[in-house]
Amino acid sequence: MPLTVQKISNGTVIDHISAGRGFLVMRILGIAESYSDRVALLTNVPSKAMGKKDIIKIEGRLIDKKTADRIALLAPQATINHISNANIVSKKLVEIPSQIDGIFKCPNPKCITNAERVTTNFAVEKNQKLRCHHCERLFAAEELVA
Repeated sequence: MPLTVQKISNGTVIDHISAGRGFLVMRILGIAESYSDRVALLTNVPSKAMGKKDIIKIEGRLIDKKTADRIALLAPQATINHISNANIVSKKLVEIPSQIDGIFKCPNPKCITNAERVTTNFAVEKNQKLRCHHCERLFAAEELVA
C-alpha cells in the first residue's frame, strides 16, 4: 500500500535529496521539535532516477538563496518547489556555489575565525569539499553542518 502525505497549501517541498541526507537538510533549515508549522520528512522513498530519495515538505516557509546554497552542498541533485494555494509556482534545481561566505563555522579550532571576529569564507572545490580561506584546511560539507 502506498504512503500518502497530505499536500501543503503554502510553503516549500525539497525533493530529490539523496537518501539519508534529509535529516542533515532539516538541520540546515533549523527545523527541530519546537518548529510550529507542519513538516513532513520522508526518507528512503522509491525513485526511478535515484533508487531511493528523501523529501521534505514545509508548510508556511520559503527557502532563500543562501539556504538553497547550503542545501546544495549536501544534496546537489535537490529541487526546491515553492507551493502557493496547493500548486507548484516555481521549481528550481539547487546550484553548488563556488564560494560560501559567513554561513558555516570553521571546524578547525585553531582557525583565526574561531578566535576573532572574522567572517568565514570557504571555496568549494571540484570534489565538493570546502577549503577554509583562513586556515586553508579542507572539509567535507557534513563537517561544517554538524
